[in-house]
Amino acid sequence: MLTRVKSAVASFMGGIMAGSSNNNNERSGGSDLPLKYPYMRPKFLGLSADEIECSADHIARPILILKETRRLPWATGYAEVINAGKSALNEDQACCEVVLVKKKPIGSLTPRKLAASRRRSSILNSDGVGMLENNDCICPQDSEGLVFHYWALFDGHAGSGAAVVASRLLHQHIVEQLHGVLEVLTNLASLPPTVLGEESNYHPSPGTQRTFNQPGSLRGATGAPGSPCTPPTRFFVEKKIQPESLVIGALENAFKEMDAQIETDKGIYNISGGCTVLVVLFLLGKLFVANAGDSRAIIIRNGEIIPMSTEFTPESERQRLQFLGFMHPHLLGGEFTHLEFPRRVQRKEVGKKMLYRNFAMTGWAYKTIEDEDLRFPLIYGEGKKTGGRIRYITLLLQSILRARVMATIGVTRGLGDHDLKVHDSNIYIKPFLSCFPEVKVYNLTQYEHGADDVLVMGTDGLWDVLSNEEVAETVTSFLVNCDPDDLHRYTMAAQDLVMRARGVLREHGWRISNDRLGSGDDISVYVIPLMYGNRQL
Repeated sequence: MLTRVKSAVASFMGGIMAGSSNNNNERSGGSDLPLKYPYMRPKFLGLSADEIECSADHIARPILILKETRRLPWATGYAEVINAGKSALNEDQACCEVVLVKKKPIGSLTPRKLAASRRRSSILNSDGVGMLENNDCICPQDSEGLVFHYWALFDGHAGSGAAVVASRLLHQHIVEQLHGVLEVLTNLASLPPTVLGEESNYHPSPGTQRTFNQPGSLRGATGAPGSPCTPPTRFFVEKKIQPESLVIGALENAFKEMDAQIETDKGIYNISGGCTVLVVLFLLGKLFVANAGDSRAIIIRNGEIIPMSTEFTPESERQRLQFLGFMHPHLLGGEFTHLEFPRRVQRKEVGKKMLYRNFAMTGWAYKTIEDEDLRFPLIYGEGKKTGGRIRYITLLLQSILRARVMATIGVTRGLGDHDLKVHDSNIYIKPFLSCFPEVKVYNLTQYEHGADDVLVMGTDGLWDVLSNEEVAETVTSFLVNCDPDDLHRYTMAAQDLVMRARGVLREHGWRISNDRLGSGDDISVYVIPLMYGNRQL
């Protein structure tokens, strides 16, 4: 099994090091099926075909930024850079839209995106006054429906196909899910009904709840169920569901539907690989941050760092993965064990006691080693990859040692990967990968935000080499030296972040501060000023 793993990683790395020579192959995906959408960079960058071609230089690695700040709402800043040869194309994708969730005509499947001129009108003018036209407002009682702001990053792996498709369609699935609860979200005067279309008629007063714990209530006495004088049922309590939970549920279901569509479309189109997803939705005065993968979002408010996402890796989801392997051992194909040991078990250790832990444990204990413990671990290795353009053998060793599921993939949540198998086997990995995001909520109405308070979204190319503190220090130091009225300041801050994470190409690869390795991965970054959200409430 270990030989198979080494062979798989070596084959994978060989494809990586081939670099741009595989460019045409990746564009077609090596498949006879047509692409659902052609490869391109985010539409809001406004790049020409020649500019897209120039941006794919793995040696120069030019940083791309917005040409026009008003292309994105809230004067959002954006910057990106391609990898240092890890893949032929930039596997990151990004999308940003302002979308109206409107009651749709029968048979309509496509959400209404606001026209470009109306999207730009959502940005404040130099006087700081909202310029939303007609019904383009955030008010939940909008006569046309609900307007939400949407920012998203997609980090592809094993090709850019899934990331490209998801960047085009995920927000449409979100709209479809929000349509189902539109009437509830536009009537916040009452809590969501338990049964849609019905008013809840159960409103127990404090102290009126009782349980049937007397013997008489179980023997048909007065007041017992089925007795002639049975009062209204009172032995259950309805949960009070808040409106924000419906938005969270809509996001979760949208991710699920997007994943299902990718699986279905793979029978018709060439959609390569999979992708992690990080989404920020502004709706009902709140930011909903949905993350499936290892991208990250943080809020920087008055110098304080507020994490808004959790990375999902084989290590962070060890217990979920091990439990699945325990409950469904056939998924392990007879070649893997769901148990974790400090290192690979050797045959000479059978019968001896060795440290281990299973899905129910956070600590460690000893067990007697059996023959089945010699199987390869479901989760092998530890830590994440590091960036930088480094020697092949070093990159190969790092890839072998990085924590992976079934020695194959280093992320545990995302979209796609439906055909992914353990190298040279028929063991599918998709059952261990979740498409569901974790959603965190930040209420903008609870705080006043200054010009330097921002939400930073970045793919793992940024966070692999910079900590939360380093990102916050970089952004804060840059913004404090800018004119608060300059709308370019957030794009320049994003560019500064990407430049710092990429580093400078030196004799021994891309280097950042203190001669550390820079990121050799694709890097994509949004810097979103929060004060614009406050002013639209």
